[in-house]
Amino acid sequence: MARRRRRKARGNWRYWWLPLAAIPALYLLAALIGSLVPVNRGWIEPEDGITVYLADNGIHADLVMPARAAGLDWTPLVPKSDFAAPDPQAQWIAFGAGEERVYLETPRWRDIKLRTIWSGLTGGNSVMHVEWVADPKYALREIRLRPEEYRRLWAAIRSDFDLNENGRPRKIDHPGYGPADAFYRARGKASAIRTCNSWVATRLRLAGVETSAWPPFAQGLLWRYRKHQEPA
Repeated sequence: MARRRRRKARGNWRYWWLPLAAIPALYLLAALIGSLVPVNRGWIEPEDGITVYLADNGIHADLVMPARAAGLDWTPLVPKSDFAAPDPQAQWIAFGAGEERVYLETPRWRDIKLRTIWSGLTGGNSVMHVEWVADPKYALREIRLRPEEYRRLWAAIRSDFDLNENGRPRKIDHPGYGPADAFYRARGKASAIRTCNSWVATRLRLAGVETSAWPPFAQGLLWRYRKHQEPA
């Protein structure tokens, strides 16, 4: 009898992987629910206002905002002098936030490493990715905001920068991905819970705009907003 019980106990170990397999399944389920559940559901897009854009590469979403609007100016905080060679005519700025290693060590997806994946999942320092944009029309989604909503969005993004003693964002010594982008220190951590896409959703929520409750993936965020259309 004792021998039979030992064989049964050993057999149970064959299913040790089941709890591990359940983790990504539960994460995807939570992502689906969080992407479908709205916050600020009473919000209605105005007929007139300040347009901001949502750009994405299929994985990561950015907020694209005018450099100057509603009496607010980004240029003292992220001046073009911080960047290698932005377009002198650029009047738009894209903002994104994410985990430090994922941003700095993976200029191309083929550069990703196991330690980068682990850091992005479990949590690492958050950084801001900023890019001067000549034409925001590359972004496929757009949102019109009332001036007060735009000001709240502006303040929510600014509050994520880790400022130095002079009140300026702390630029990271990194070449960026191109001549018009740069990285800055940000507050808090980024992880599989606080992803780049949920960061955008949280900023929109703070502005009072309807958005998804928790969209860790870009698709769970972007579907709520109008596709950009060129004027006829």
